[in-house]
Parts: sequence; structure tokens; C-alpha cells
Amino acid sequence: MSETQICVSLDGTTLQSITDEAVRANLAGADFIEVRFDKMYLVQPDLSNFDEEEGEAPSLPPIEEWERKKIDDIEPKELIDSILIGMPLPVIFTVRSQNEQGFFPGSEEERIKILSMAIDAKVAWVDLELNIPQKQRKELAEKANENGVKVIASEHNHDGMPSDQDIIQLVEENQSKGDIVKFCGQCTNHHDALQVVNAAWELKNKELNYSIMGLSSGGDWARLHAPLFNQNMVFATMQNEFRLSDKGLINVRDLREAWTLLEY
Repeated sequence: MSETQICVSLDGTTLQSITDEAVRANLAGADFIEVRFDKMYLVQPDLSNFDEEEGEAPSLPPIEEWERKKIDDIEPKELIDSILIGMPLPVIFTVRSQNEQGFFPGSEEERIKILSMAIDAKVAWVDLELNIPQKQRKELAEKANENGVKVIASEHNHDGMPSDQDIIQLVEENQSKGDIVKFCGQCTNHHDALQVVNAAWELKNKELNYSIMGLSSGGDWARLHAPLFNQNMVFATMQNEFRLSDKGLINVRDLREAWTLLEY
């Protein structure tokens, strides 16, 4: 088995919150942290503005309903530099567009410029979606190579789960597009989750660089058994809420403990 490394995707929306979260992720056993720069444009609601319901503690509304900052409210280069100064672990830098279920409020051109700034700042990794226009993606990938920045070639399917053979084909055909090919699909049932597991099982002996997973119930199976499948990287969270597995997510500390018990 290859050594599978854990990346914790940070949930914070401010410099202070992601720095604090990254420190806790480091202590919990993460190897990398993912900075979702598009989340820096969100304004997390104040819990004190919400009333308790039937004796239960107030909870935040869905993240999709949070207030958004304007594109000019953030100076990207300055914030990127500040983030890198405070991170205790290597950074995977990601900016998800709204078309990719992210929260970046600007144009695709503005998003590409921010990705370029992150590469110039020499983040450890940059996430470049496979659907970025070919010319722009090639330029970003070449700049990443010149700066010693590794590339995650990612695809996210939010409309359903492709077949296991389609996932395998995606991983195999895009090896040259990045240092790791990442796929994440939406599970609507356990059959969908099994497509990811079946794909991972067939990929495990092919000596490819990949990370595949699902969202919703069963989506955590491939994360939990990532070392068995020779996955290079698995994405975890610092969230620790009840029935987290229903989201297809897994807490980093729980993941480390599970791997110890399973002798991975």
C-alpha cells in the first residue's frame, strides 16, 4: 500500500478562523490543509441573532443562504500572503466558482487571476478544475510547474454519479493534467457510493495518482478505506457533528483512529 496523506478542507470564512482551524487540523493529524478561497467571500451569520427552537441551541442557516461579500471587498494578493504566513501545514489552494457549487462572486477571468496569484505566492498545491478552458488551464499548469507548485486536476459532478468505468476512465485519461486527479460525485443512494468503491478497487493496482470520493450517505466509504485503495490523498474535515457520514464526510481525528484500528 502507498502512504495516503490527509488533507483537511477548512470551513472558515476569515483569516483568523481558518488559521485557528488549521492549527487544530495539524494537531489532529492532517498532512495538508485546503484553503477554499471562495469561502472568504462569505459572511458567517452571528448565532446570537437566531432564537432557540424547542429548547435546542440555535443553528446557522444553510451556507447557501449566507451573505456574500463583493469582489472588491477583498484584496486577493494581500490575503493570500497573509494566509500563507499563518498556516502550519502545506496549503492546497482552491477557488470554486458558483458553477462548481462554490461561492466566488466574480467572473471566471477574475478567478483565474487569483489562481495565478496563488501560484506566484508558491502555495504547495493548486486545484485546477478540468473544465477550465484549455488555453488558460495550460498556462496556469505551466506556471505552477515553473514555481514548484503541484496541481490537482479536479472534476466535481453535482448532478449524479457516473459509472465506475467512467470514473476509472477519467482518472486514467487525465494523469498528465496534474500531479493528482481528483473526482468527487454526488451520491443519491448506496449504488452510487459503490461506483466510487468499485472504481477505487480497480484503480488500486494501476500505480496512478488519484483521489476519488462521494458526497452524501456512503460517500465516505472510499475516504475511510483510502489506504487499501492506494489513494494518494483523502479529504477530511474538522467538523464533528452528529451523523456527519450522511454528508459523505469524515472527521480527520476519526479517520486517523479508524486507520489505526483497521491496521492501515
